Amino acid sequence: MSTPDHYDTISIGSGEAGKYVCWNRASAGKKTAVIEHKWLGGSCPNVACLPSKNVLYSADLVHDSHKYAATGLLKVGHAVVDMGLVRERKRGMVKGLIDMHEGVFKSSGAELILGHGKLVGEKAVHIDLKDGGQKLMTADNIIICTGSRALIDDTPGIKDSDPLTHVEMLELDAVPEHLVILGGGYIGIEFAQAYARFGSKVTVIDRNATILKKEDQDISAAIKDILEEEGVVFITSAHVSKVSGTSGDNVCLTGIADGAPFDIQGSHLLVAGGRKPNTEDSGLEEAGIELTSSGHVKVNEYLETSVSGVFAVGDCANSPHFTHMGFDDFRIVRDFLNNAQPLRSSKDRQVPYTLYTSPELAHVGLHEHEAQKLGVKYRLAKLPMAAFLRSRTMDAASKGFAKALVSATDDTILGFTALGPRAGEMLPVVQLAMSAGLPYISLSGLIVTHPTMCEGLVSLFGAVPATS
Repeated sequence: MSTPDHYDTISIGSGEAGKYVCWNRASAGKKTAVIEHKWLGGSCPNVACLPSKNVLYSADLVHDSHKYAATGLLKVGHAVVDMGLVRERKRGMVKGLIDMHEGVFKSSGAELILGHGKLVGEKAVHIDLKDGGQKLMTADNIIICTGSRALIDDTPGIKDSDPLTHVEMLELDAVPEHLVILGGGYIGIEFAQAYARFGSKVTVIDRNATILKKEDQDISAAIKDILEEEGVVFITSAHVSKVSGTSGDNVCLTGIADGAPFDIQGSHLLVAGGRKPNTEDSGLEEAGIELTSSGHVKVNEYLETSVSGVFAVGDCANSPHFTHMGFDDFRIVRDFLNNAQPLRSSKDRQVPYTLYTSPELAHVGLHEHEAQKLGVKYRLAKLPMAAFLRSRTMDAASKGFAKALVSATDDTILGFTALGPRAGEMLPVVQLAMSAGLPYISLSGLIVTHPTMCEGLVSLFGAVPATS
């Protein structure tokens, strides 16, 4: 093999943080390269965030057409969902995103190499090229950006049943007759509502007593009620002991829930029970890079590994599994490499998120149950979504609510949760107040355009109890 090419920065994987680090440094005149073996741009534009929201939007359109046809507002015949067209709409969007990524690589000057990269030393990467051949590269800085994948456990028969993950769900060309979803977390719940709206019978099986176990009880109960009204069936506190059959034909899950046996027959099985980091076959341990007990790359608050100049970002480093957190990982590494002061850090950073059910769930800061567990004293303000007057214009006032946690000792905002239409769009307003350390009255005293969803924040924070 010829003498290796040397680079300023190499990213193994083209996910959010890795690609942005290389684009940024290439634009500044540095020699950089991104190695990708499967999905250009990472999972988000290909098989995760954006494609799933595209499919969910199609499901919302179907739901709304049925809803308003029932009222007589729309005059339509019996509608049958063409999942082939749903899939093509999604594929068209993905193609546009890939074209966009290719354009950024060209304009930034970052090199894109298609193949499988593996560390063969602290600062050396061996690549099995996609089109054949091999390549050896070295760099001053290396970014591990290999992501994660759906976890399929060792339940007897589950792997032999050829279950769907979120990746295959996005490629279905027909509506499943009966979709069984193993896992009541965020991915499972989004797909449960979407496919119920497409016309599938949907059953969700979860090992926990409640779905969305990280949420407050009032939130998880409200979302469960909403989905049950749309026909989704839930089996909680469940242990699946055996899976038989084949997903896509006939599949059976056997187990016990709340002490009673169950057998669920379905046409399709979606496994949505967690994620596993892609850290195998990457040469990490051989290069002296430490892993955690869960198999993630061990990093410090600046995302540097146990080897100086080697960083890990995104899912493989166990950063919160959101694309926006991957983008913040990029900013942390960028500033560290540029020695920008003060340095950004992963320590105590905000982790906002949105669940794209209808209505949406949005959250930032402390949950109420977390505050109780930590012994944090707080004041609670809670309003039904009907108090957010814009929701009434969208026939969305009857479901959901918002709540805010404010410190009992001063006026700082500790946490915010909203279950309502476009709830995610309200997050930045509250986040800005929290990050700037502004008191809650900075929101309750705002003049906000009427009628917008953010107008409801004035009422919500205006309902914070006075200190005792």
